[in-house]
Amino acid sequence: MKTVIAENIVKKYGDKKAEIEALKKVSFDVEQGELFGIIGPDGAGKTSLFRILTTLLLPDGGVASVDGFDVVKDFKSIRQRVGYMPGRFSLYQDLTVAENLAFFATIFNTSINENYDLIKDIYSQIEPFKDRRAGKLSGGMKQKLALSCALIHRPSVLFLDEPTTGVDAVSRKEFWDMLKDLKREGITILVSTPYMDEASLCDRVALIQTGEILSIDTPAGIVANFRNQLLSARSANMLSLLKDLKQFDGAEDVYAFGEYHHLVLKEGFSIAQVEAFILSKNHTQMDVKTVTPVIEDCFISLMKAS
Repeated sequence: MKTVIAENIVKKYGDKKAEIEALKKVSFDVEQGELFGIIGPDGAGKTSLFRILTTLLLPDGGVASVDGFDVVKDFKSIRQRVGYMPGRFSLYQDLTVAENLAFFATIFNTSINENYDLIKDIYSQIEPFKDRRAGKLSGGMKQKLALSCALIHRPSVLFLDEPTTGVDAVSRKEFWDMLKDLKREGITILVSTPYMDEASLCDRVALIQTGEILSIDTPAGIVANFRNQLLSARSANMLSLLKDLKQFDGAEDVYAFGEYHHLVLKEGFSIAQVEAFILSKNHTQMDVKTVTPVIEDCFISLMKAS
């Protein structure tokens, strides 16, 4: 069953003289119980898309439904069925942890006790600080409180807009472990993130750039579609190496990637030719090897092709 369906969604901002098209006929669907990722950099259109699907923003074109309800006509029904965690911490900072949770439970005509079984593994981690004001919490604790508030009415669909931005690595891992547990509860989860490494944690992902979907597939499927040979290279002078590799005839693309530079080879060229080229430029401490592409490599390739 398709829990979320978006068909040719368009969103524009500004007047006709300076109009910006944030979403350009975006289409995708999400199965019930699926953990679906919207992956892309800042400004790609992720937040606009989530606000439309959670009925906080009207689309300028296209149609969408959540849990079988139209996002425009049936907005009241959708709001009772979805949980939404915006990218910016939006809870009441002057209220305590317990007061925030009780407030959101009251809005949905429920109580903390009624749905405590769903949030207990998350909320129990911050419950010792239930009398602390939300504004005084750390980033990871704010994240857990916001997620608890989004779940307190037991939604069927959960929207998480860049939930791990600005959070430390340990809290990021803990958060994704919590999402796996929620998925086992049968909740459909849509999560947006600029972090390419988080794509591998989703069942399927949609790669989005400047309001357009570049690819939709499983993480393994996206990587499998990377056709060129990919090399990583380094030398004693990395800046000079990057400039030189961009002049190599067999380079389809070259970009910095952590401690190495990644080089996408054109068909018909070999690693031996790359090594010979680097040596001809008088580089020392050379290290060139074939590597398996990751989601970030695929995203860069798709972005260049679009």
